[in-house]
Formats: sequence, C-alpha cells, structure tokens
Amino acid sequence: MSHAGKVNHERAGKTNAARLLDALGIQYELRAFEVDPEHVSASEVAEKIGLPPEQVFKTLVTRASDGEHFFAVVPGDVELDLKKLAAVAGARKVELAALKDVEPLTGYVRGGVTVLAAKKAFPAFAGETIELFDVISVSAGQRGLQLLLAPGDYLRATKASLADLSKSAGGHA
Repeated sequence: MSHAGKVNHERAGKTNAARLLDALGIQYELRAFEVDPEHVSASEVAEKIGLPPEQVFKTLVTRASDGEHFFAVVPGDVELDLKKLAAVAGARKVELAALKDVEPLTGYVRGGVTVLAAKKAFPAFAGETIELFDVISVSAGQRGLQLLLAPGDYLRATKASLADLSKSAGGHA
C-alpha cells in the first residue's frame, strides 16, 4: 500500500484498531466516508468507499445460549447463517447480541464494530470468502472510517477462524 495511506491516518485520526495494526507492523489504509445516521449497511459503506460489497466485511456480535459471545465477520452482501456459526463455534444455539449490549461488550457503536482492539477478545469467525481478495475493508472502530488491508494480515491480527457463515440465497452458495 502507498504512502497515501499514511497521510490519511493523520487526517482521519487513529483509532485503537489502527494502533493495533501499527503495533503488529501491518500495512493498511484508512478510508473515511460521510456517515448517514439512518443507514449503516455494509453495501452502502462499500458504495461510499468504492469497493464491491463482497470485499467490505461487516462484524456482528453474537451470543450463544450458554452466554458466550462470538464475533462473526461476513461480506457486506450476505446474511449471517446463525446455525452455521453455532456449528463451527461449538454452541447449541447462537443469536445476534442485543443492540444495547454491543457497545458495553466491544467498546464500539453499531456501524463501527471491529474485532481489532475490541474491549473483550471474543473468539472470531470470518467468512471463508475473505481469502478471495487482495484487499478487504473492515470498520476501523468508528462510524465513517474503514480499514483496508490484506485478508491474511486481518486474520493474523484477529486470530479469526475461517468458516462458511453465509446463508445460501436462492440456491447460490
């Protein structure tokens, strides 16, 4: 990645997620975008930062029936399959965490959640398509700011396990 990314760091301001990547010696680019308070979908973020939605990964906080929490990181154009996540996480049942619990659990607000430098290091599972790209985008830890980095670096920084987490849509995988 170019030095242009370094210039963006200063302008956008560093987040804890960016500081963690710095500490790990991982190259990244910060890309800021205008936030519409009504919309925080990964597809809209993708459009604003100029990437296809399948390259912009959203981070969801989930809760297992035994109370354990997990991060699920899936492409912006798919829906998380909670049954598949439960199977790979070894949980009986998994549901999305209540919105009111997301910030206390992670330190991040909805639309700005990332596994990187989260308040609690819950196990993370990433959709297996993450490896198909040279560059992916994830939240930098605040709304309106995305991190662009290599998938391998993201997986190393988050210690995420790869899994098929996507719901099948109309017969497509």
